[in-house]
Amino acid sequence: MAKDSYLVGLIGAGIGPSLSPALHEREADRQGLRYLYRLIDIDVLGVAPEAVGELLRSARDTGFDGLNITHPCKQLVIEHLDALSPQAEALGAVNTVVFEDGRAIGHNTDVTGFAASFARGLPDVPLEKVVQLGAGGAGAAVAHATLTLGAERVTVVDALADRAAELAASLNRHFGAGRAAHAGPDRLPELLASADGIVHATPTGMAAHPGLPFAAELLHPGLWVAEVVYRPLETELLRTAREIGCATLDGGGMAVFQAVDAFRLFTGREPDSARMLADIAELAGAVGTPK
Repeated sequence: MAKDSYLVGLIGAGIGPSLSPALHEREADRQGLRYLYRLIDIDVLGVAPEAVGELLRSARDTGFDGLNITHPCKQLVIEHLDALSPQAEALGAVNTVVFEDGRAIGHNTDVTGFAASFARGLPDVPLEKVVQLGAGGAGAAVAHATLTLGAERVTVVDALADRAAELAASLNRHFGAGRAAHAGPDRLPELLASADGIVHATPTGMAAHPGLPFAAELLHPGLWVAEVVYRPLETELLRTAREIGCATLDGGGMAVFQAVDAFRLFTGREPDSARMLADIAELAGAVGTPK
């Protein structure tokens, strides 16, 4: 007999503004479930990201059914899990953990979440040359998604050269030689001058990390801009890009579609993505439409 009561949560830093609790709980209410979604904020707790293993064990012992994992713990959590889905293993990043029979199983719903949002919000943009800023946990997921969507070449830019190189090498192994390259931030001016679009996958622009991830003058109207940050929904990057005429995609759609997949993993029930898109539109303003 299917359960009708669930306890889940989110582990991350600076997650107070997260809309995940409302997205999950609203859909659960419509399905007649008792569903409690807790925030486990390492900043509020005053612990380091490396404490994710202890927090995970505590949640399992307390009776949680599962957890979402966000910045900066998506990669650190892996060593504390009992098994990984193929997608999470390929990415080296986990954003969803399901507790099953005493075991902690890691999944990644960021890939499918970003792909669904991009296909919906920027359906006809060119994908020959894509620049991606950020090679962390979210970066690995959206790079996989972008190449799966048909991008010919993705150049990964990160302040940590080794991290960018490792992600590019992993992408080339997975998608074929030459599909990915890596570069340092100093090469952004030349890369963006000839790129079709940029995917932004760093924490810059989040409520706790305001500002632009690079100089505004590097943007030009021929560039599309896709954002991973969704809180706030309109980051300074998206606002600046829209002002100069770029097609843009905010992070709201990705937030919804990854939540749809996580809800399904937690409950075994099929959520209604259209209703959840309406939820985030109400909670944070219109999402997913290029302007």
